[in-house]
Amino acid sequence: MILATTVATIAIVTQNQSSLRAAPRDSATQQAGLWQGEVLEIRGQKLDYLQVYDHRRERAGYIKASQVRVTSLAPGDAPELLTVVRFLRDSPGSEALGISYAAAYLKAVPAEAITAEPFDAIGTMADRLALRASTNRVKASEATLAAHLDVVAQLGVKMKRFERDGSMQVCYDGEMLRRVLGMPSADAPQRARAALGLTRNECVDPSLGPTDQYEVDRWRAEVLDRVPSTGLDPELLNRVHLRRAGVWAELAFAQVRRSEIPQGAAERAVQELAAVNKTELSDEDATDYTDSAVRVGASRWGAESAQKRGGKLTVTTTPGVPGETCVLLQDAKHDVRNPLAQRCTFGSVWLASANSNWSGTALALAVQPLATWRELWLFHQTARGWTIDVLPPATSNPGLGYIEFAGWVPGAKRMLVVREHQLDGRFRRRFEVVRLDTLATEHSASTPELLPTFARWQDSIWKRTTVAMR
Repeated sequence: MILATTVATIAIVTQNQSSLRAAPRDSATQQAGLWQGEVLEIRGQKLDYLQVYDHRRERAGYIKASQVRVTSLAPGDAPELLTVVRFLRDSPGSEALGISYAAAYLKAVPAEAITAEPFDAIGTMADRLALRASTNRVKASEATLAAHLDVVAQLGVKMKRFERDGSMQVCYDGEMLRRVLGMPSADAPQRARAALGLTRNECVDPSLGPTDQYEVDRWRAEVLDRVPSTGLDPELLNRVHLRRAGVWAELAFAQVRRSEIPQGAAERAVQELAAVNKTELSDEDATDYTDSAVRVGASRWGAESAQKRGGKLTVTTTPGVPGETCVLLQDAKHDVRNPLAQRCTFGSVWLASANSNWSGTALALAVQPLATWRELWLFHQTARGWTIDVLPPATSNPGLGYIEFAGWVPGAKRMLVVREHQLDGRFRRRFEVVRLDTLATEHSASTPELLPTFARWQDSIWKRTTVAMR
């Protein structure tokens, strides 16, 4: 954190679009527009104007005294600066001003008296500013956000930018948050906030390859595990559980892709989701809960061991080209050398999910091509022979979602599925009765209780293990 001044007294701009003028009067030429958090050197005062020097722009001028706060950098004034930082830390829209005050505090306080608190405050405000810049959809505030990002950049706060889903994602690089985690004096809430700021799902570089992605996820899991289980309020503890659930779910997918055993990671993801106290979820956290649940839902089959089910059909896998898995459908008369049907994929095939109907005319199988996207393969017999259809969670581009088999309806003509996915920032969950011949949804509802067919014929193993019934 850098405060580029050696003077004992500075002026911090407190109002957006304040004018740096050529003379101490309102009619004087405006030399620059100043924003909250900018730091000026004081060189004198005339009437109700301060004579200042802007080191950033290398320009002298005058600014109204009412638009700045004169601040001393003497050690004795450090407690007062910290009080202002504490107030601004939790004031959305004042992040640049708060970071400027925190920088002034670090300049004033003796080195031996520095604790984790100012670094926690800077990291929290920088993280929130990045989040606001990424989610802002109001053109009127774009200029203000851009200016505030520029101000904190001059103070040493660095941001990363990624293009994601056609929009720009802004993320704090986390320098102050990493300092918090490295300080023995940091308490549990400070460690939790630091870990959450460093492990945001949306701030993982989307251009990373599988190996680099895996290492980043392992690091995220380690950071989250450094947060103590005690000393957190229920809301903050819930957020830690939710973030852990999502990270461990992605690790389970990565491990199976690396031919490792994913059961431990997948079980951890399910356990972390189950540990969330749903009565303590705010509206914002409820959305994050659904986000984590869908991530866990995509990889949850990694927690299940393969088990012998009833039915006349089974599937096995064989290697295809490097990185590819081929699925072979078999019955009592058709083995791996002469399968009923075969299809290959570069996704992860969850054999534990394979479920055949009793008549031997259909089998459902979960296949996961992406860490946060799981599809349903349907092997079914038609008049033309065996067909393999792929049912996605949604018709949109692969993103965050899953679809899973939930039961067979007697008569070999229909099956039960549940789809859950995110579209345009909103989550949708539907319980459906699907026809096997056309794959059309015959009936759907937001809860299974509204579908008598679903309520009656849902699979017992699905009901026990799914996260859709959370």
